[in-house]
Amino acid sequence: MAPFQGFGDKAIAFLKALDFHQNREWFLENRDIFEKHLKEPLGDLVEELTERFAKAGLPFKGDRVKSLFRIKRDTRFSRDKAPYNRHLSALLSVSGSKWDESGCFYVCIGLPGVRDCYAGVAWWSPRPALLAAMRQSIVDEPERFRAMVAALKKNGLTFSDHDRLKRNPRGFETVNGPDLVAAIRNRHFVVRMEIDPAEITDPALADRLFDFAMRARPLID
Repeated sequence: MAPFQGFGDKAIAFLKALDFHQNREWFLENRDIFEKHLKEPLGDLVEELTERFAKAGLPFKGDRVKSLFRIKRDTRFSRDKAPYNRHLSALLSVSGSKWDESGCFYVCIGLPGVRDCYAGVAWWSPRPALLAAMRQSIVDEPERFRAMVAALKKNGLTFSDHDRLKRNPRGFETVNGPDLVAAIRNRHFVVRMEIDPAEITDPALADRLFDFAMRARPLID
């Protein structure tokens, strides 16, 4: 495992140029910049975090091959036909698969204002049966849920309200209390850390991401 030395100083500039050009010929001409400044460092970061998470008893793992998402987009069902993403991202999970439903640690290096640079600990779009069970657990054990929220808040983290339902889901119509209503309307359970693009070249980014995962531990547990 190569220690994470930070992303290359051309990482964001490459993504900006890729956003402008968006063609295969330009990408192939500049692929060495992509590999050196983005893909290889992200692989190093995934493997370093996997090792550090294991030592700390955090359940997420990955590797430099399976954990990274492709820079090339699948445009078959998208209105946006641009062939390349404006970001590069990776996901660590309990099984090491990108499709694990047991929660994940996600990191994204992207263009400010487009996809941004950030990390998240999440249960993202759980399948319906799992989401219903999570909602029922909140209703059945409200004080346990509130204790988790309080612990996250103490650690400087709050749940994202992204894509939250406008109304209570079916079967939960009678739930009341503002905090419980907000919780059961969630489609996802996510805490997030913003990453300053100016700091992605710093090897200490790995330390900040590890600290974020530890602060998210009430949700993980």
